[in-house]
Amino acid sequence: MAEAKRPPLGVRPTESNLFLLTAVAGIATGGILWFGGNRHAAGTAWAVTTALGLIPITRDVVGGILRREAGVDLIAVLAMAGALAFGESLAGAVIALMLSSGRSLEDFADGRAHRELSALLARAPRTANRYVDGTLEQVPVEALRPGDRLLVRPGEVVPVDGVLVSGRAVLDESALTGESRPVEREQGDAIRSGGVNAGDSFDLRAIATSEESTYAGIVRLVEEAGRQKAPFVRMADRYALIFIPVTLVIAGGAWLVTGDPVRALAVLVVATPCPLILAAPIAIVAGISQAARRGIIVKGGAALEALARATVLLLDKTGTLTAGSPELSDVEVFGDHDPEDALRLAASLDQVSAHVLAAAIVRGARSRGLALEFPTDPREEHGNGIEGTVAGRRVALGKSAWIAQRASLPPRAREVRRRSAMEGSSCVFVAIDGTVAAAFILRSEEHTSELQSRLHL
Repeated sequence: MAEAKRPPLGVRPTESNLFLLTAVAGIATGGILWFGGNRHAAGTAWAVTTALGLIPITRDVVGGILRREAGVDLIAVLAMAGALAFGESLAGAVIALMLSSGRSLEDFADGRAHRELSALLARAPRTANRYVDGTLEQVPVEALRPGDRLLVRPGEVVPVDGVLVSGRAVLDESALTGESRPVEREQGDAIRSGGVNAGDSFDLRAIATSEESTYAGIVRLVEEAGRQKAPFVRMADRYALIFIPVTLVIAGGAWLVTGDPVRALAVLVVATPCPLILAAPIAIVAGISQAARRGIIVKGGAALEALARATVLLLDKTGTLTAGSPELSDVEVFGDHDPEDALRLAASLDQVSAHVLAAAIVRGARSRGLALEFPTDPREEHGNGIEGTVAGRRVALGKSAWIAQRASLPPRAREVRRRSAMEGSSCVFVAIDGTVAAAFILRSEEHTSELQSRLHL
């Protein structure tokens, strides 16, 4: 049956779907022939279905025996073989349908988990820009060694762990930490691989190889989670050493007492534990897949089973779970400026910015139904702000210190900035025609209340 770690000789996803279609078609054909009065042809159709279903399961069982791994699938093989031997072809075809459908379901769940892993792998950088004799060359990340000096361009993923050696870096580390706010690093600060450069280009001195870096470790965790068996699955395999002999003894006893070999076959059919062995691996793989899709890395089925028994959940930092992407929550206006007009102008300018907070401001404006215009002569200073012209009005948008160089901050602006820092949110100021008009408060959506309701905390 389906297991969390399938033997190398097992059927492939395309084969499992093929055997499922064969089983469905065979049983349906036999049923049509049976009700049409041609019972002999119906039996032949079911027998062929059983024989075809025996191919993949026998291959897996033989592979397990060669590796000295016991599995309760042996009972299914005996039941199907017995059904052919004693002329109970319909029972064998039904078992074939159960097995093939179980494998197809497992392949579907397993495929979803591997898609999440594929997304992680696709995000990992393949090449890096390394300085060699004063010039840049593009090399595979596997060729990087500690001490190499690298150039990380805007929008690139940091390839390896390193130390910032020039200028200042603005990084989006939401894929690593879940924090939606960009992180600023100064010269000499350590930078982890996996973050996205949200500012200007910077130079990085590698302190680890790609295999030893942070992002590679995250990928390995997910890979290990997909390979490991959960305790429930291991328990089922372990009890197979007892379950199989007991089942064979009972089947033999039924044959001996009644003198009817079909009684032994009935015991084998009933003892085929498809739901037990199928449910555990599908649940574990699907759980790991769903967690990975939500940015949660689970190290194997053992952790999931332990979580099912948990009654207390402890969270670090602010004690909240966030979506990892910022959302516009408030618009604080200064003077007699209109909040919607300030948001419309700011969002229009931010349409051409690649900054992570710019996308949140644009989403906030569109969710309020505001009509945006395309800006002219935009100029962006990565990590500080952007300025340009929107509908004939001069707009500047960015950090308070950068805006203060272009317009005087009102007294309440400092209060807004201080409150935002205490709440752990981000604050972006906008100046319109040389006057600070508004501040946008952005924070990542919190899911603590939703989690508490689901866990009944």
